[in-house]
Amino acid sequence: MRQAFVKTISELMQGDDSIMLLTADTGFHVFDEFQNVFPDRYLNVGISEAAMIGMAAGLAIDGKQVFVYGIAPFVTMRCFEQIRVCLCYPNLPVRIVGVGAGLTYGPAGMTHHSIEDIAVMSCLPNMAVVCPGDPVEVREAVRASVGLPGPCYLRLGKTGEPTIHTAGIEAFAIGRGIRIAEGSGIGIVAVGNMLETAVGVHQRLKDEGMDPELVSMHTVKPIDRDLILDLADRCHTIATIEEHSVIGGLAGTVAGVVTGEGRTVRLQTFALPDQYEHYAGSQAFIRSRCGLTVEAIASRLLECANGAGRSGSG
Repeated sequence: MRQAFVKTISELMQGDDSIMLLTADTGFHVFDEFQNVFPDRYLNVGISEAAMIGMAAGLAIDGKQVFVYGIAPFVTMRCFEQIRVCLCYPNLPVRIVGVGAGLTYGPAGMTHHSIEDIAVMSCLPNMAVVCPGDPVEVREAVRASVGLPGPCYLRLGKTGEPTIHTAGIEAFAIGRGIRIAEGSGIGIVAVGNMLETAVGVHQRLKDEGMDPELVSMHTVKPIDRDLILDLADRCHTIATIEEHSVIGGLAGTVAGVVTGEGRTVRLQTFALPDQYEHYAGSQAFIRSRCGLTVEAIASRLLECANGAGRSGSG
């Protein structure tokens, strides 16, 4: 995802002199060539995220389209007040790019785990929250974000994520989910770096004779209400999958839409527990501890389907 971001913003900057990129002493070697090509529109402010947000606000007031780049927990929570006051209140077009979403930096411990950022950013008026699921979605999200009139948080993984959308994406739009596979019975809704796992779960259920629907809900705010309600009307279960706290992320947003419209669909939530992880280990290791694996998720959904009746819906 990180390389997809760098490639896309480089392409955009070649055709738009108003775009600038600020970093907070992050992205060593990633931006080496970038700095040489755009020396006047790249600025490393050092380990000073709060100051970076203030600089971005000033540049945006001056007519610039600004991207700020940093490690997800630091570029959101370390400078929350500045984002709130300097970006969201005046509704300025600044894109906050957080890399290392969720448990990406697992070995670095809880200080580098980004498990609250969706909730923190979603509660801010005027802020859009976009969590691409693969490099193709990253490319499309970066391009779409430039047209937004206000601030946007782009939540990215790091490197090595597989490409899910091998045929590309038609008519990508912030605020509109993507149906990857149509189906019935169970609607699997994934956000961000859990899309690969969701694809595995989808295949596992198909191997068991089921026909689940699979959706990439790359935007948590504004959420695609129409798509969620359509799933609620056609499926007996909606399963949300996210590498974020069970509180304040995709699950709560989907539940709010469903209950607010009086739907009675069953909700199954797969997220991180409301606690900090005391173990340092790989992303896969910590996911396993928290039940965010293909095997664990598919097992629960099979039990759910057996209880609801595999052919049931509504």
